Amino acid sequence: MTTHPRPPRALLMASVLPLLLATACGGGADTAGSGEPGAPEQVELTLAHSYTDQQPQHRCGAKIIADEVAAADVGLTVEIFPGSQLGGDADRFQSVAAGDIDIDIQGASALGASHAPMSVVDAAYAFDDAEHLARFFADPASDGLKSGFAEATGVQVLGAWSAGARQFTANQPIRRPADLQGLRMRFPNSPQFLMNAHALGASPTEVAFEELYLALQQGTVDGQENPIVNIDALNLGEVQDHLSLSGHQQNSNLVIVGPVWEEELSPEQQQALSAAVDSAVDRVPGCVAEDETRILDEYRASGAFQVVDDVDVAAFRTQAEQYLRANLSPEQLPVYEAIRAAAS
Repeated sequence: MTTHPRPPRALLMASVLPLLLATACGGGADTAGSGEPGAPEQVELTLAHSYTDQQPQHRCGAKIIADEVAAADVGLTVEIFPGSQLGGDADRFQSVAAGDIDIDIQGASALGASHAPMSVVDAAYAFDDAEHLARFFADPASDGLKSGFAEATGVQVLGAWSAGARQFTANQPIRRPADLQGLRMRFPNSPQFLMNAHALGASPTEVAFEELYLALQQGTVDGQENPIVNIDALNLGEVQDHLSLSGHQQNSNLVIVGPVWEEELSPEQQQALSAAVDSAVDRVPGCVAEDETRILDEYRASGAFQVVDDVDVAAFRTQAEQYLRANLSPEQLPVYEAIRAAAS
């Protein structure tokens, strides 16, 4: 079997570089002839993400993509590197753009650092539910957003799903915007998340995700917001009393692919990868919903959280929409309007 290596992955973390070199002999996608005339060129893709192998994004997302690509038997395989093994979101995105990582799963806000209109996907109450998000990205209404992103970055969006709605936790219930006053609420450090905080009536405090448990335990912040699966993964019920079901943002995951898409994949391989991503887009929301139901049942039974399910969502939604329409930039507002127009 003849191997055709690509340039080495200069941007990968030193701790995983030997593993990658051992399995891939070089760049982000390795090709090898089978030795049989007419056989498809063999291509191995790397897929990276920041989630654990127990979270739906891996089990029902990345794993489904890898399994279905292999089953298509078009000379294409996918090797998965979960848990930020290949770096944080920002570093991995640069590696995808450079061709050192082939596929990644990223949130829209992280991608918005390279193309501001993309961050609107993470705007508070932009989407009504997970189905609305999936429908928008499957509709021609999103074509301008995806093509603009590709033109700006050289990276393609193959699909998008919601990994659950983001909810508030604190040591008191949060039922209406006024309940956020005086609380130091942790929000991720991105322009869209910080805009969401103000839109919802919160005073944001920036804390790294990895430091969130300790910050809550020590009282550096009073509360935070995350999807239920993330709240559970961090065991935040140990340091917070109330989980308020505000559902104020669909936590987006976009499957992106770098230069390998156009430079090395045949049309048949492109079709196989697209079909595999479509399957993951269909599967992840259901897996998330199952996990959320199980987790909430456990919280209610154990008392790990007092689950607050009478949140005045309409008040939050109205306040957020007014703020966003007044504060989104001229290049972002049309994206927001297209998303809202796609609501059922």
